[in-house]
Amino acid sequence: MNRLPIVLFGQPVLHTPTRPVERVDDGLRRLVEAMFETMDAAPGAGLAANQVGVDLRVFVYDCGPGARGCVVNPVLERLPGGLQDGEEGCLSAPGLAYPTPRAMHVRCTGLDLAGEELSITAEGYLARCFQHEVDHLDGKVYLERLGGRALRRARADVAASPWHGREAWHA
Repeated sequence: MNRLPIVLFGQPVLHTPTRPVERVDDGLRRLVEAMFETMDAAPGAGLAANQVGVDLRVFVYDCGPGARGCVVNPVLERLPGGLQDGEEGCLSAPGLAYPTPRAMHVRCTGLDLAGEELSITAEGYLARCFQHEVDHLDGKVYLERLGGRALRRARADVAASPWHGREAWHA
């Protein structure tokens, strides 16, 4: 079992931009394998390295059949096509979900675990997942995108949550 503890909202590692991966090697592949196991056990649709306390620019995702993978050093490009509405949740803020507008279409480029360049054009749920995970790697949690009533509700919900003030949880 390679499950890693998931860092909870408020911890500094979630609010600091991550470092680029310099080498795709066996150490990174072991980390990614543990991240997949942690995400699957949670369960979740995506997991960024800083959510398990690792300051590297890599994330894993599983948004259904044919939409499972890993992106190393991702760069996100929003594509034309408007916004999508929908609720978003986060493994680093368990039990909470709020409406979070996101781009409907994106392109995510980076490297795969063989060190080869990849480019994935995504829409809908997969596009939402990519935006959510890249936000993590940039040091931003989706709760920080909220405004108005949703932000006030989120602040109150975080403060009242059973995990508030804890550093991490185990999936």
